[in-house]
Amino acid sequence: MIELQRVSVAYEGAPRPAVRHASLAIGAGAFVALVGPSGSGKTSLLKTINRLITPTGGVIRIDGRDAAELPAHELRRRIGYVFQGVGLFPHMSVRENIAITPSLLGWPRDKIAARVDAVFDLIGLPRDYLDRAPSALSGGERQRVAVARALAAEPRIVIMDEPFGALDPVTRDALGHAYRDLHAQMGLTTIMVTHDVQEAALLADRIVVLKAGEIVADDTPRAMLSGAHPDVSDMFDTPRRQAAAIADLAR
Repeated sequence: MIELQRVSVAYEGAPRPAVRHASLAIGAGAFVALVGPSGSGKTSLLKTINRLITPTGGVIRIDGRDAAELPAHELRRRIGYVFQGVGLFPHMSVRENIAITPSLLGWPRDKIAARVDAVFDLIGLPRDYLDRAPSALSGGERQRVAVARALAAEPRIVIMDEPFGALDPVTRDALGHAYRDLHAQMGLTTIMVTHDVQEAALLADRIVVLKAGEIVADDTPRAMLSGAHPDVSDMFDTPRRQAAAIADLAR
């Protein structure tokens, strides 16, 4: 579904590339988490997939087709995008926010209305929220609406940049698992950037670790947590220690 071949990203004036020769092959239906320290290139790599960032080297293919062959706006409308800042339009209702991409694609009104209702039901909010302004919603509710908006145009791929990072721990956990259920139910291919290794391990099928712009490990959560990759084991020590400490408290 997604193939990156030796993708690089270099910013003018930066001392080194943000991403250097990154290669990934992501099959349909996969849920992949990109993790790594701040400045490791996670978000830069993610944004090359929908061409919010143009790579300075390498090739990206979406469903077998070179992404550079598609107009950027057309590519972005085919890929759902959820990010931490939510980005709902404050002057539009929740309904209008969710409908924006199908409207831009020229869908008929009845099809848009049916799709808005369908995806809104999936995120678990009451229907009367559809006519509210985003400012009338809590942070967790706005993030749910952002997920619905990303799914509205029936994308096969969703990319997520720290989508739950600004939420409280309980809401973050609930929304993460709710999205994971949607991912499975809708047969999506999801790539998520997160700083939270525990979140990556609990939600993703596969974890890709970046350091200094390079992919240094790529494996299942079980393999990462078992120490199969000693060069990144320090990153996975924290959730192990936390789990052990909580188990001790519960005794």
